[in-house]
Amino acid sequence: MILLPELHQLEPEKKRKIASLLIGWFREHKRDLPWRGAAPYAVWVSEIMLQQTQVATVIPYFNRFLTRFPKVEALAAAQIDEVLHFWAGLGYYARARNLHRAAQIVVESHSGCIPKEPAELLSLPGIGRYTAGAILSIAYDLPQPILDGNVIRVLSRLFGVKGDPTSSENQKILWGLASELVPAESPGDFNQGLMELGAILCEPAEPKCERCPLLADCFAGNSLEPNALPETPPGRKTVKITQTSGILLNDRGEALLVQRPLHGLWGGLWELPSEAAVRALKEFADQNVVACGSVGTVAHSVTHHRITLHGVLLKPQFDSRPISLSFHTAYAWIQPVELNRFTLSAPQIVLTNHLIEHLATSDSAQTSILF
Repeated sequence: MILLPELHQLEPEKKRKIASLLIGWFREHKRDLPWRGAAPYAVWVSEIMLQQTQVATVIPYFNRFLTRFPKVEALAAAQIDEVLHFWAGLGYYARARNLHRAAQIVVESHSGCIPKEPAELLSLPGIGRYTAGAILSIAYDLPQPILDGNVIRVLSRLFGVKGDPTSSENQKILWGLASELVPAESPGDFNQGLMELGAILCEPAEPKCERCPLLADCFAGNSLEPNALPETPPGRKTVKITQTSGILLNDRGEALLVQRPLHGLWGGLWELPSEAAVRALKEFADQNVVACGSVGTVAHSVTHHRITLHGVLLKPQFDSRPISLSFHTAYAWIQPVELNRFTLSAPQIVLTNHLIEHLATSDSAQTSILF
């Protein structure tokens, strides 16, 4: 196991050897990705999208996003609803909200130029140490370190770093190694090489050590169990969540759709009202409803959460009257077949499709669920 005091004792020749081998391997074997060699703005967008999301998933979203928002000025000038629309499906929507706000700051305070100074870049919403290092090294060729999941795996195996890689002690060690190793020449290719190596050769379960350019110097690659490192602790326990969306239709057959506040999970997206929203109908508008049928159930996973979403048709207990939903950002009455033109979360998209199918194949539209 490498110890912290040894970080500055890595031999210069060994550091140069690792950098040379990795950069050479990367230039020969790198994948053809749309953000490679792109402008700083596009590199920034790609790095935000790649947070907690696989490369193959990101590519079509990146291309579509850059087509609509080709420059930071276009992103800054857009409404958040449209930004969320072009992000829909990638998940972790706080990334999109932070990206939008950061674009506005870049235009307002930096004349539309992505900052080169680490402190200025780190001050932008949604940019942490890893993302700043990636942008600065890849877009500006500055020798800044990076440390994501792939790099943690590569460095842990290369130098035999044992113990929980997320612990404060090992994070300090790993960041120290990343800082020591990043060369002054071609730091962007070096950092991308670390990430690429982790993605296509130094895989979690079955590392392809025989094809690795760093095998001769790798602690784990020359051990009996190269996949024993990093010593990742067991994942968090799965949390099961059950939710219900209430479906109210007016006398024109339109469904009530509400917009979530701009914070928290799925912030700013639209949805069929939740149980809390239905309860608030009575509190804020003195309108009481009762359940009168199901349109289906949706299963969805978000990180360690397993969500079960039920869709329930609701019947009012009063005469028609105006409603006020001041507890939500906005609301709208929309024909069911047009619900998907709004930016909905993945489970809500499935639920609205269930609703459309239910209305098309049953007598529900003619029953007394309308108000």
